[in-house]
Amino acid sequence: MSENKRLVWHEVAPHGAKALYGIHHYITTGTDLPHELIHLVFLRVSQINGCAHCIDLHTRDLLKTMPIEKVVLVPVWAEVPLLFPEQYRAALAWAEEVTLVSETHASDEAYAAASAAFGPKDLVDLTIVIATMNAFNRLGVPFRLPVKARP
Repeated sequence: MSENKRLVWHEVAPHGAKALYGIHHYITTGTDLPHELIHLVFLRVSQINGCAHCIDLHTRDLLKTMPIEKVVLVPVWAEVPLLFPEQYRAALAWAEEVTLVSETHASDEAYAAASAAFGPKDLVDLTIVIATMNAFNRLGVPFRLPVKARP
């Protein structure tokens, strides 16, 4: 199968890229959310959206702080509750709820569960994390951003 060359979105629209990277900078420097939790949410959202570039990138980020045994089970986190702390499970559930918002409509039950695990600012920041990764995925998938993984 030949490689389909697509636009490099951040080169074509550098001001748009700068704006998105500004939100990413806020996420990683202006919130109280643990970096491991942020990368966990980035990975789960990217798995749902099927963004190979972001899955590759955030798996590598997570492996710096999380054992591989946990990272490989992120897609089935709900089936292995003992592996992830309560707050991480709440973040993963909220990430799925918000990423699939056209199906879930961010249900009252899911909101209540997320609110129980996070204070108001942390919940808003977590939702910004989720929204931002969804935005990056919506650029990574259509423009086929490359992965570092090699055969």
